[in-house]
Formats: sequence, structure tokens, C-alpha cells
Amino acid sequence: MTDNLIDSNKSQKYIVPIGPQHPALKEPGHFEFTVEGEIVVDASIRLGYVHRGVEKAAESRTWTQVLYLVERVCGICSHAHGTAFIQNAEALAGIEIPPRAKVIRAIAGEIERLHSHLLWLGVAAHEGGFDAMFMYSWRDREIVMDILENFFGNRVNYSVNIPGGVKEDITPEFAEQLRIKLDFLEKRLKHYLDVVNDDVTFRARTVNIGTLGKEEMTRLGATGPTARSAGITRDIRVDRPYSGFDIYPINMILDDHGDLNARFVVRLKECFESIRYIRDVLEKIPEGELSVKFPRKIPAGESMSSVEAPRGELFYFVRSNGTENPDRVKVRTASLCNWGTIVSAVAKGHKLADMPMILAGIDPCFSCNDRMVNIVGKEKNAQLWTWEQLRKYGINYHAMQEGFNVSDCGIEQLREEK
Repeated sequence: MTDNLIDSNKSQKYIVPIGPQHPALKEPGHFEFTVEGEIVVDASIRLGYVHRGVEKAAESRTWTQVLYLVERVCGICSHAHGTAFIQNAEALAGIEIPPRAKVIRAIAGEIERLHSHLLWLGVAAHEGGFDAMFMYSWRDREIVMDILENFFGNRVNYSVNIPGGVKEDITPEFAEQLRIKLDFLEKRLKHYLDVVNDDVTFRARTVNIGTLGKEEMTRLGATGPTARSAGITRDIRVDRPYSGFDIYPINMILDDHGDLNARFVVRLKECFESIRYIRDVLEKIPEGELSVKFPRKIPAGESMSSVEAPRGELFYFVRSNGTENPDRVKVRTASLCNWGTIVSAVAKGHKLADMPMILAGIDPCFSCNDRMVNIVGKEKNAQLWTWEQLRKYGINYHAMQEGFNVSDCGIEQLREEK
């Protein structure tokens, strides 16, 4: 009798699939959460639904065209992508851009950080049901987008960089308008920080949720605000200064709690630091030219460069073969690094209702995870797909017709094994 009672009370495991098309997701990704009751006991993720072949497309474009191409990898950190790529091209060409151009790149990067963090704040709050914060923060985000449009001519892909420098100068009139708008944003951000620190309901959804310690974050390769929320002192602007950060340094923002609340605090305090940095640099921006001459052909060689994008370290590898086109462009984004902190450690042990905010906590970008697909056949002889084949065939359609299994991977080339 007792044995039957125990058997009838045994908990059962269920798999809850979310995506790739789901009302809770703004971009396509597929998650599977294994739950016992309301508690997540295992999690897996599949990416690669938005592969656009940006790395391959870069091989058939000139250096200038690739600069504008990589800005389309992600609209929220387009300046970071452009800066990481063009720094490699300038290093291979052996040119040094003027100090004023460096500082303008840094200012643009911090304006972009304000844009990204305000957008993230609204999305993360929305995932937890705090729609008032979502609407208010996105209203304030419009101010940042107006700054970008007034300065660079566009609200998203503003193309600050050109090969050898920047395309627009900071005028005294723009600087004055920028200061006024930053004053307003600073007041709004103080209100949001007060909510994160003091609101009982908000803290109940974030404090001690999704906690990872410094050692675990390091082991999983976390980067950006996600890593700094656990006390990891890693910021490319400080560790390996680039653009204007080698002229005027910036302060690193840290927290040591490692939970979801700490990720809110770090990003909001980074906004305050970005505002301080922009104000200070506007007062002492160096005079001089905005660009130097950039060659059409770049000598053969290889270069690597990292920048601190809003989500963390953005890494670019570029190889030149001495022509007008790059021979290879490899991109590794912060989102790709930070996914492991969720599926490997954070998800397990939490309630299923906590998962939307935990996922939003790393500020994920699905388009940044641009990866190929490996089509595995029964035999082992492999053949590389050409660019024409990649254009001609849809991957899933071709695999279905041939009876192949399709699996995700991060390899450089798409292989068809027949």
C-alpha cells in the first residue's frame, strides 16, 4: 500500500518547447526546458535560424562595402561591428587615424551603449510583466535615437566610420544640444535605478534569480555586463583601449552579486558612466582632421581586433590577400559567449516563470549568432558548397529532399556529405 502511494506521487518530467516561432520571442530561437512541476531541471538551445552568410558575403565585396555590410549584423550595436572591422583594415593598411576621429568614434560608441541599454531595459522589464517600465524606457530611448539621427543622419545604421576615420564632425551646436538631452536622460535613469534597487515587486523577480559566481562565469566564458555583474574585471575599453579610450580612459562598472538584479544595476550604472564620459570628452576633444587617405588595396596579412560592444567583447579576425576584397572575415559576438551561462548553469533549479527574464538578462541577440549548418550524410566523403550553391538551395529544403539530418555547428564552411 505504501509502495503504491509513493509510486503515484512520483514527479514526472515534461519538456516545454519554446520557439523558434513563439509570441514570447522577438527573434527565432528554439529552447527546450525539461521541468518537474514548475522547476527547470534541464535546458537546451538551438540557434542558427537567422543565418545570412555575412562572413561569406564579405569575401566578394570591397573593404568599404564590407564596412557597411558588417554594420547590418546587428542594428543595436552596428557602430561596434563597424569599428571592430575597420580597425583591422586600418592596421593591415598601416595607417593611424587622427586623434579627433578616434574620440568621435568613442563618443558614438557610448551613445550607442545608451541606446542599447535602454532598449534592453524595456525588453527585460516587459518579460517580467513590468510594462510601465518598458514603455517609459522606450520613450526615453527615442531621445537617444534622435541624437543619432541629428548627428549621423540615421537612427539605427548610422555609419559613423569610414575607412581611415569618421564621416561627421562634432559641432559646438550639436555638443550643446547633446548636453541638454544627456541631462534629461540622467534624471530618468536615476528613477529606473531607484526602481531596480527599491521596488519590492521588482526585486522579488530579480534578487537571487539566475545567480552565477565569479568562478563559474569565468569558466563559462561570460563577457560584458553579464560577467561584470559577478565581479569579473573584464572590459576591452579598459584592458585593451581602442579608438578614443586610449586618449581618454573610461571607468569599469562592477557588481559582485552575480544575480539578475546585478545585471540591471551594472547596465544602468554603465549608462551613467557613458554620460559622464561623453560630457568630459566634449570639453577637451582634440582638434584636427577627421580622416586620412585609405588605399583601395591592402597588403596581404592577418589582423585581430576586439571592441567592447554593449553586450560584451566583440571579436573580429580579418585576413587580406593583397586585393581590394578581404580574403576572410570572422566574427565572434558577445551573445555567442553568454548563451552558455543560461543553458549550462543558470536555468536549472529555477521556476519556468523566471526563464523569460533570465534569458533577457544576458541581452541576447539572435542575429548576432550567425552560424552555418552542417548537413551530415551517410557516407564520409565531403564536398564544400560554393557560394552559388548556398544561394541556390535552401538548407532545410535541400536536406529534406536528400534525406539528410541537419544539425547546428560553428564551422567555417558549409559541408555537404553525400
